[in-house]
Amino acid sequence: MARDLRGFIKLLEEKGQLRRISTLVDPDLEIAEISNRMLQAGGPGLIFENVKGCSFPVAVNLMGTVERICWAMKMEKPEELEDLGKKLAMLQQPKPPKKISQAIDFGKVLFDVVKAKPGKDFFPPCQQVVVKGEDLDLNKIPMIRPYPGDAGKIITLGLVITRDCETGTPNVGVYRLQLQSKNTMTVHWLSVRGGARHLRKAAEAGKKLEIAIALGVDPLIIMAAATPIPVDLSEWLFAGLYGGSGVKLTKCKTLDLEVPADSELVLEGTITPGEVLPDGPFGDHMGYYGGVEDSPLIRFHCLTHRQDPIYLTTFSGRPPKEEAMMAIALNRIYTPILRQQVSEITDFFLPMEALSYKAAIISIDKAYPGQARRAALAFWSALPQFTYTKFVIVVDKSINIRDPRQVVWAISSKVDPSRDVFILPDTPFDTLDFASAKIGLGGRMGIDATTKIPPETNHEWGEPLESDADVAAMVERRWAEYGLEDINLSEVDANLFGYDI
Repeated sequence: MARDLRGFIKLLEEKGQLRRISTLVDPDLEIAEISNRMLQAGGPGLIFENVKGCSFPVAVNLMGTVERICWAMKMEKPEELEDLGKKLAMLQQPKPPKKISQAIDFGKVLFDVVKAKPGKDFFPPCQQVVVKGEDLDLNKIPMIRPYPGDAGKIITLGLVITRDCETGTPNVGVYRLQLQSKNTMTVHWLSVRGGARHLRKAAEAGKKLEIAIALGVDPLIIMAAATPIPVDLSEWLFAGLYGGSGVKLTKCKTLDLEVPADSELVLEGTITPGEVLPDGPFGDHMGYYGGVEDSPLIRFHCLTHRQDPIYLTTFSGRPPKEEAMMAIALNRIYTPILRQQVSEITDFFLPMEALSYKAAIISIDKAYPGQARRAALAFWSALPQFTYTKFVIVVDKSINIRDPRQVVWAISSKVDPSRDVFILPDTPFDTLDFASAKIGLGGRMGIDATTKIPPETNHEWGEPLESDADVAAMVERRWAEYGLEDINLSEVDANLFGYDI
């Protein structure tokens, strides 16, 4: 499979996971409405070939299931993502090998890093067509407007590429951009993100910030850019580690920046520090419209693209959305890294219904009193993306953290709210979270739903109910004898109360 968007589209078609729609559709609201219904149904990716007012087709919902994200990362099952996480964990905190086997494993990882080094493409497909100056018109790009209250058209799955003016280190992120005019857009990024840091440095140096937007890239690169793991490696190297080979890069036509050579479209521009325009409101991942915020203004002066480019997009909102599917995949990658950061943790889960980061369920192998609280506090500081997690529920390792019935049972049977719930008030918080009394400042709650041991409790804990092992084995053997062979116990268990785990 080719390492670009078109290769992934071909793969989806071969697997029967893509539908092409030739009916005329409007990028204003209609495309998002169709796509949202398909997302809710767990349906295939879509390519709209006849978009009103545009000459480019629009691809959406390509990463609308975890299965398709695994395919994008050259994997078949979500469990394989944890192997990738182990590799990244080893790079993040390398330890001297104690055994020959460990030395061999570490050597393999280092070899993977060498293979992942970005390459060069001097005849890049993304520069087959070059548009500059007055000929540049962003309105020709089929940007969508997802919700009726949105302020305008947006770019959502573009790689936003900037460079540190002091060190020359690039940053690749995925941020929302709002169309402002035929050649300007605003970029919405949090102050802690790499692009925002680069803009502050450019302002201090009295320089403009060069910025490139790569559209329609290999979905694997999008996953790498969306992985905020604190390792001193570039996103390009991450993408190479994800895919098993280096990303081919090429120099922009007018900027000292590199972009993926196989991008469908590339926008090249600059930000003058202090030049801002109102951005928003837009529907966001919280399920509400966000506020209006002054955001940096990008002035574009060059557009390059392939012949007959494909525009890849998505949109935010209450789950399930593509971003939630990406978060589920990233959850698997984070797990080994988190175990290395917080040794108590045996597993963790970020439920999609909790926006994939607002609530975390972690399991521990409990060995001493107070360990659950320690694990919760360590979780909040383990990785940057957990800073905005409001609720951390800690359970015993015997609990299946992906089964909501088991988690609710643990909370109900093992928690005394006066003892086992603790709150950290007035911590730095997500500005999109309207539940906070003060925007940007909020509380966090930890819930210890583990079995209590002295001195956490001064009485004996009840003996857990379990079937007689011999009788259970006998019933298993005789299940067909009872005339119940048509009853699939695992299916009954998974869907008894409407849960799909």
